[in-house]
Amino acid sequence: MGENSLYYKYSDFLKKHYYTKVYKLPVNLPVSCPNRIDGSGCTFCSADGTGFEAMASSISVVSQLEHTKEYIHKRYKAEKFIAYFQNYTNTFMPLKQLSDYLEEVRRVDDIVEIDISTRPDCIREDYLDMLSAFSEKTGIPIGIELGLQSANYHTLASIQRGHGLAEYVDSCLRIKRRGFFLCTHVILNLPGDELTDAVETSKLISVLQNDLVKIHSLYIAKGTEMGRLFQRGELAVCSKEEYFRRLRYFLEYLNPDIAIERLFSRIPEKDALFSNWQTSWWKLQDEFTEYMTLNSSFQGKQFNYMNGPALQRFI
Repeated sequence: MGENSLYYKYSDFLKKHYYTKVYKLPVNLPVSCPNRIDGSGCTFCSADGTGFEAMASSISVVSQLEHTKEYIHKRYKAEKFIAYFQNYTNTFMPLKQLSDYLEEVRRVDDIVEIDISTRPDCIREDYLDMLSAFSEKTGIPIGIELGLQSANYHTLASIQRGHGLAEYVDSCLRIKRRGFFLCTHVILNLPGDELTDAVETSKLISVLQNDLVKIHSLYIAKGTEMGRLFQRGELAVCSKEEYFRRLRYFLEYLNPDIAIERLFSRIPEKDALFSNWQTSWWKLQDEFTEYMTLNSSFQGKQFNYMNGPALQRFI
């Protein structure tokens, strides 16, 4: 984290590892989710998942990457890219099929990393073996992004997440043993969660040695179970001020070596019943920066709970 920074930005993480600006290119694979097959899925998840910016999954991996790469290069002058298997659960497929998709990425120039978004209950040793072998063979680093959402296992049950904390801990330990980049996704204002849950989620992510975290503000998409509850007035979203408070303390308890990919969610207006208190994400970002500064707050300010803190009195 830079000397004058309030938190460790993802852009700085990428510059540290690749010495230049790097942009993610979303890839939409024809996959689903075990939670959808075995049940109705998470209550916040829409029929299209979260890949609002991705192309159709019927388009080949190479074509998706080349098309998006050309656009990003023209707009931002980017030269290096991350192939991001983004939507749904991207290890929820036969091992050979996942391997074939990775091989397709090799046909695209200037890819410096492959990131794979998945669930804690879809990490297994033979899949990690394959990913390790691919990375060693090609020299392309692998990042694995796990959807946790909250450390409150009661909340995980109420949103029908389909896994608990044990699966998350198990998958993190297995991923870190292989040396992959590890990123966890969280939502800090889920119904039922409070400030203490945001703090405990931050501490758990830190203890499990994540490299990155992607923080989401809850949006409510049309056509979801959460959306139906919201429309019936049976679900309330916390205020913007309360979200700022949770986000502040989440960052204060977070290991300062963990990079932050985002602080607020984004969803097309046409797909949302509620999103970001009807405020643009960039304005929220500015407001939150001012809020952190006024409170003399910064990432890692309260990162003091590991390695036997109660024994400090004897030093």
